[in-house]
Amino acid sequence: MTDVTDGVLHTLFRSEQGGHEQVVLCQDRTSGLKAVIAVHSTALGPALGGTRFYPYASEEEAVADALNLSRGMSYKNALAGLDHGGGKAVIIGDPEKIKTEQLLLAYGRFVDSLGGRYVTACDVGTYVADMDVVTRESRWVTGRSPENGGAGDSSVLTAYGVFQGMRASAQHLWGAPTLSGRRVGVAGVGKVGHHLVDHLVADGATVVITDVREESVRRILDRHPQVVAVADSDALIRTEGLDVYAPCALGGGLNDQTVPALTASVVCGAANNQLAHPGVEKDLEERGILYAPDYVVNSGGVIQVADELHGFDFDRCKAKASKIFDTTLAIFAHAKEDGVPPAAAADRLAEQRMAEARGGRRGA
Repeated sequence: MTDVTDGVLHTLFRSEQGGHEQVVLCQDRTSGLKAVIAVHSTALGPALGGTRFYPYASEEEAVADALNLSRGMSYKNALAGLDHGGGKAVIIGDPEKIKTEQLLLAYGRFVDSLGGRYVTACDVGTYVADMDVVTRESRWVTGRSPENGGAGDSSVLTAYGVFQGMRASAQHLWGAPTLSGRRVGVAGVGKVGHHLVDHLVADGATVVITDVREESVRRILDRHPQVVAVADSDALIRTEGLDVYAPCALGGGLNDQTVPALTASVVCGAANNQLAHPGVEKDLEERGILYAPDYVVNSGGVIQVADELHGFDFDRCKAKASKIFDTTLAIFAHAKEDGVPPAAAADRLAEQRMAEARGGRRGA
């Protein structure tokens, strides 16, 4: 048995991070597809989560990411008030090199084989046009184009939700729900981050950005000349006078090296799985840094794609995403009352909703 399988089995059956209902390893030799679909929970309904297309260093890393991301989706969907469990898929490889129509169609057949237990959408490396291809092989697809009955780009409401979480953080810490006069650092100004910058500038914040893609930085600076760019995330987290740090790229950025260097008083961003390992949330609290749990504030996108399954209405979705402000404030209040970090308080609330759903099914 390979190390990859050993790692999967350990996580599924013996790790505290386990509990997944199903993991599907997908391969189509003709198209070159190698993918992982992880269904963490269907307690609240069909698992819902995006498809990440990324050049992982190893298959083991890809499986680990799928497991972590799918678990996060269960918690995200629970606190967003959705009747969906958590799932996630990853396609292994560089999308700029191997993404083809044939590969996406093959992936769609694997999604369809689950019979609706997993509903997919866009994530890093996949776009609306890709979901339009996948849906040709499966109806369990959201994030499609309006021309194909979908809601289009979910990053719009993801950014809006993060902004609501940031407003709630400001209310909790500084007494007013605004970023006006505050200095906010945004790490990653791609699909979600550039919309977030628009909200922050409109609200009167001073914004500092960074991104590994020069064209993404240039797009922001052309639209907002007053925004300042720095070389990388290491420079951004050390920027003097930073009030809020918003990680909006890949996860794992809050770790044993970066947390001690943070100058910001608040961390609130769109990236999934921002905490590199258990215990980082306590390190943030010990430093007096308010952490808005990522899966709470970045749920605007999943609210949007979930609504697509019932006939998309943008105003209805935006109204629901606005409630991220109230949910974030409630989590901060629970954390203070229970004497735990906000991440722990959020987990408890999500687990409570899932447990109640399981109990209701048993009692039915």
